[in-house]
Amino acid sequence: MNTLTFPRGGIHPPEYKLSEHAPIENFPLPEIAVIPLSQHVGAPAQCLVKKGDKVKVGTLLGEANGFVSSRIHSSVSGTVLKIEDVPMANAYKVSAVFVKVEGDVWEEGILPGNQLMAIGNITSEQIIQKVKDAGIVGMGGATFPAHIKLQLPPGKKPDTLIIDGAECEPFLTADHRLMLEKPDEILRGVQLMMRALGVQRAIIAIEENKQDAIDILTARSENLRREIAVVSLRTKYPQGGEKQLIKAVLNREVPSGKLPIDVGCIVNNIGTAFAIYEAALLNKPLFERIVTVTGPRVPRPGNYRVRVGTPVSQLLMAAGVELDKVRKLVAGGPMMGKAGSTLDFPVTKGTSGLLVFYDADCQPRRVSPCIRCARCVQACPMGLEPYLLEKLGEKNRLEEAERRGIMDCMECGSCSYICPADRPILDYIRTAKARILKIRREKKPT
Repeated sequence: MNTLTFPRGGIHPPEYKLSEHAPIENFPLPEIAVIPLSQHVGAPAQCLVKKGDKVKVGTLLGEANGFVSSRIHSSVSGTVLKIEDVPMANAYKVSAVFVKVEGDVWEEGILPGNQLMAIGNITSEQIIQKVKDAGIVGMGGATFPAHIKLQLPPGKKPDTLIIDGAECEPFLTADHRLMLEKPDEILRGVQLMMRALGVQRAIIAIEENKQDAIDILTARSENLRREIAVVSLRTKYPQGGEKQLIKAVLNREVPSGKLPIDVGCIVNNIGTAFAIYEAALLNKPLFERIVTVTGPRVPRPGNYRVRVGTPVSQLLMAAGVELDKVRKLVAGGPMMGKAGSTLDFPVTKGTSGLLVFYDADCQPRRVSPCIRCARCVQACPMGLEPYLLEKLGEKNRLEEAERRGIMDCMECGSCSYICPADRPILDYIRTAKARILKIRREKKPT
């Protein structure tokens, strides 16, 4: 099997897959679940419950509030204590429903372990509606409402569905374990997405450092070879980026400002495929996910099936982390994750991993002037000039930065990682992009 990759830029940081051999464990329920009403790209969900209400696992807590929004369901059964703002990993506060856990009673109609119907008996419209009703979002970290990706714009018709099994971030292993432990369910999820999109071909792309996952999905898809192919990707970061995957797998280039659908593709994550299987065939809303808890000095790195709303401090302690020694906690991977503002934010639909660093792992960087070595240019998978974009962002020269393609930056962090001067390149680029987006919003007619 040939290994595929994107041709421009990229890096290969140490992999640190410390938890790759740790089977998925069911994590205990918290005493109080803190369930945010904003766990997705777009408008926060509109709260449907109040203090004193009784809820079950799967009870609808928040209705999608706009086209780009997503439903929120209870992950536990019990009594609503309050609705209050809570800080998330990024320090922003969002409204959340606090539920005192009283048992584990599920809403009727959720069928864990009992498939509702055969895939051939469910229509495209039914699949999309079930995905929307279940509050499914992109599980790779972007948290874009999944039903929107399945609703094709007028005049757009994809020919290929690409499933991202790369998990190219160092440390993270949740997708890897999911592929090993739930291959048949993932394949059913892929078939459901194909049916919803009306495509005849799907490609599951997995990095070659997960050969066991490649082998098991190849074997389990033996009878689906005409529909679903499994391909091996070179181990290279950021192999899981949408545009990089499309180039590696299909040799198609997504133009600046365009989307995968513009070149006939839809890209979804392995975890999203599994969640869509559960939503469409088991009537199960998205109220739990697999989370990797890891770090250089974590005593027991592991992968846990966790209910949304569980305080992350409880996961850390289960992995043997001494909370008073934590210097930095990253939600997600080390390249694109966000440093947590607290050790007690709740797990959300987008929490793929918790990465712990102690004092010895967090030596301050000594930033020095840019030496124009162009290593950041060579590493950039989007073909940009990160050193220049950093300077334009620092000087607030936003119009020029926009002309230079700053909005094409995927924020993968390859430039900052490779910089010998330890320049905070990505920090300046992110800040400049946020300012540009704010200006664009203000210019829009109301």
